[in-house]
Amino acid sequence: MLVAIMGWIPAIILPVASAFQLYKIIKYKSAKGVSALAWLLFAMANLAAYFFTEKYFVIQAILAFLLTAALNFAVAVMAKVYKN
Repeated sequence: MLVAIMGWIPAIILPVASAFQLYKIIKYKSAKGVSALAWLLFAMANLAAYFFTEKYFVIQAILAFLLTAALNFAVAVMAKVYKN
């Protein structure tokens, strides 16, 4: 039971944190202080973690790693687009 609950924590927090950063960049049309390279590396790490866990069809892994990786890539792209 505890393990199942603990699985939801990163599944919610990681994509929400990434979405906050993406939202801020888009809203203010500025990526000041945002490192595109760092966010690209976060995305790559999340993809690697997804495959490392070997839980390909578990919703928590999909949300925590794949959704977060997609959002991380989006942040990296927007950081380049709105680079000041």
